[in-house]
Amino acid sequence: MIFRLTLKLSKKIGLAPSQILPSDKNPYADWSTHLFTAQRIQYMILTNTTSLYSMVMYGRGITDEKQFLQRVLTCMREFMTIDGNMLVFQKYIEPLAKEISFSKILDRRVMGSMNDLVFQAKIHLNMGKSPFDVSFLLNESPMSYLKYHRPKDAFRVLNSVASAFPASCCGVSERMPNDTVP
Repeated sequence: MIFRLTLKLSKKIGLAPSQILPSDKNPYADWSTHLFTAQRIQYMILTNTTSLYSMVMYGRGITDEKQFLQRVLTCMREFMTIDGNMLVFQKYIEPLAKEISFSKILDRRVMGSMNDLVFQAKIHLNMGKSPFDVSFLLNESPMSYLKYHRPKDAFRVLNSVASAFPASCCGVSERMPNDTVP
């Protein structure tokens, strides 16, 4: 499993990945993370690198690699359970949590999309919404990186790609059904 860290987050948890790892063939095993503030509170956004499926969580108290991994995996489990993706977490993510690699951000387009998601998150957080509620809202937003499909839909389509793991690793945009366009 790969966690791609921004420079800001790397400094916070005391990790400095020196290399950029290639994309994992299993699309559920590749996540990008970023640290941001809204109303003087630190938050982290955790984004699946392939589908842009995202979760927002508090960043306070995370000061090292162990705390980072514990909180991120807990957030993923809780959010994905409520969002109807519990089996995906149990089958494709939890088993991979034993072998974690850290990397720099791979794709500038993903980072640009994450910045768009952070902008949206800040607006919702400033309106008093919880990070959990903001996560649901972000996953409903059509993204240009996904040819204007929703991250929630793109994440569910990954199941067909992950089933073929490790034989193939295809882009999400080619597999998106036409009826998911808003």
